[in-house]
Amino acid sequence: MSEQPVARPNPVQWLWYAMGGGLPRELSAWVLHDTTTRTWGLRHIVRALVQLAVPIAVVLLVVPGPFWIRAMAALGGLIMGLIFSIAYMPETTEHRVVKAGYPAGTAERAHAEASRLREQEDSRARRAAAARRAERYRARNS
Repeated sequence: MSEQPVARPNPVQWLWYAMGGGLPRELSAWVLHDTTTRTWGLRHIVRALVQLAVPIAVVLLVVPGPFWIRAMAALGGLIMGLIFSIAYMPETTEHRVVKAGYPAGTAERAHAEASRLREQEDSRARRAAAARRAERYRARNS
């Protein structure tokens, strides 16, 4: 994506965004960056953990019973929540981008382009490494 600096949300805005809320239009470029940068998957998981923190806290602090049972219930909920969050990661990310005012498919195209560029760079690096090995082989056998 663009290398120019983008306005970032303040902590309250980010928390609202992490919980699924929309951000003001002046932060649309940041939403696109957040959902298409190299670490977009990790960012998605962090947002999911923030969303899961509320029900986990309720289970741990409010539900009666022995703590170990509450902890196991919270752990089970955390695992199931993360499974569903990861399973729907592309759709959720695309929805955030559309909500920020971009056309549907923008995040998917950005991810595909980034993947294509990474593959090109990996291929270039493999060819360079093969050329270095071939040169060492020729030098050794000359």
